[in-house]
Amino acid sequence: MSTAPESTAASSKSIQAFKNCWSCRAISGGGLILSGAYVFSAARRVMRQGASTSMGSVAQITFAAGLAAWGLVIITDPVGKAQRKTT
Repeated sequence: MSTAPESTAASSKSIQAFKNCWSCRAISGGGLILSGAYVFSAARRVMRQGASTSMGSVAQITFAAGLAAWGLVIITDPVGKAQRKTT
């Protein structure tokens, strides 16, 4: 009565489709990169107005860098290109 095998098959099928879909990766990765740029510009705007650099601004810039890096990882898809060495 369990539907676990059916649900895992459907989820793996959708994951496989995402890995093969270049436009899906470009849109989602580009969105993450642009959101990182927005967060970074918001932090820089506060600092340009003459406010001292606070821990909040540093956290925002760090978070923005993380978002941009995540977007690059989605676009480049390094996991799908890895090959196992055979010796």
